[in-house]
Amino acid sequence: MRHPPPDDRIRPGASAIGYDMRMAEPDATHAIVRFLSELVRIPSRAGIDPYEPVLDAVAGWLSAHKLPHEFVHDARGAPIAIWGRIGASRGRCYLLNATVDTAPFGDESRWTHAPLSAAQADGWLYGRGSGDSKAAVAIFCHALETLLPRSGGWSGSLAYVFDAGEHTGEFTGLRRFMEVHGPSLQPAGAMIGYPGNDRIAIGGRGFLRARVRVHGQAAHTGSSDNKGASAVWRAAKLVDALHATALPAANPAGFPLPPRASVTAVEGGSGFSVVPDLCTMNVDVRLTPDFDDAAARAHVARLVEEHDRAAPDLPRTEIEWIAGWPAYQLAADAPIVRALRDAAREVLGREPATDVVGPSSVGNLLHQLGVPATNGFGVTCENIHANDERIALDTIAPTLEIYCRALRSLLAG
Repeated sequence: MRHPPPDDRIRPGASAIGYDMRMAEPDATHAIVRFLSELVRIPSRAGIDPYEPVLDAVAGWLSAHKLPHEFVHDARGAPIAIWGRIGASRGRCYLLNATVDTAPFGDESRWTHAPLSAAQADGWLYGRGSGDSKAAVAIFCHALETLLPRSGGWSGSLAYVFDAGEHTGEFTGLRRFMEVHGPSLQPAGAMIGYPGNDRIAIGGRGFLRARVRVHGQAAHTGSSDNKGASAVWRAAKLVDALHATALPAANPAGFPLPPRASVTAVEGGSGFSVVPDLCTMNVDVRLTPDFDDAAARAHVARLVEEHDRAAPDLPRTEIEWIAGWPAYQLAADAPIVRALRDAAREVLGREPATDVVGPSSVGNLLHQLGVPATNGFGVTCENIHANDERIALDTIAPTLEIYCRALRSLLAG
């Protein structure tokens, strides 16, 4: 496996995914790396950092390259996404999407290179959001620049939106974009630039979330006549039940992944001398078409009811439901899937498989709105949402070429 040297100069030869680097335009690759590095160095953690700086950086690049764009604002008037459109004013519209916000940094002491460094080493570029999904933002911007000169002859148009609020699971930026501009655009399909080029993701599990409050009875831990009832201990038993109870198996003939229930946070008690009377936990349930929102609610509610039956004198456990998105799966011969698959075969010399992925994405939202969406094809990436998130630099050029070819095939007159 060959990678570019640390100074990011792309040398002719085979790349990490079998692409002949002599087909690439080095200047374009270098420009993408420069823009990506700028984006990675801007903190944009969902729910932590302001989104305006990273959106302003994207707007500055689009302005410098004469690409039409405007901000999408949330209900308070703050920028939450940036979007634009090129091509004909009539005909089918296709949509490119990538998120500008990122996951948190985690334990920064465990990073080889700082999360905001955009450091390059041994052919990799490091940094939070480098793969998910600022590389896609930079690549899609350059694809738009490449396609713009001939877009006047298209039979349709290409819209794009780079949104924030994706990593919270609320999909705030894309939801707002679709509320404001979706009715007029009516996209015929969308391509989301999540990383990974071993397969084209054509669907994903959905999710439902709940905040569960388990009650106990407070008491002094040293009391000899009132031992109380520890809410933390009761919650631990419910956690065990949620993790141990079997869920339906995957259906390989239909949706290839099984559902999953996970307890992701537990909080209860304070100090040392008080038996806690409340413990709160977060429950995440991953959905499939055979185990949907209703089935997940019934499953959690049944386990909670069985749990409460063992302590009839205590207050009932409360469940606060937090709605998510259903699972979805595209047909493998959908136009956007065929276009990406054909372009990948031409560029890479191999045809990537199509598959459904475990995590949910804005593809779930788009599918609910009637917009078929691929929810993953892009650069080679490692350690998404973990320390040392990084992308392989020599997969930038083929990814750009594949998207340009796929979009030309969809939009050429």
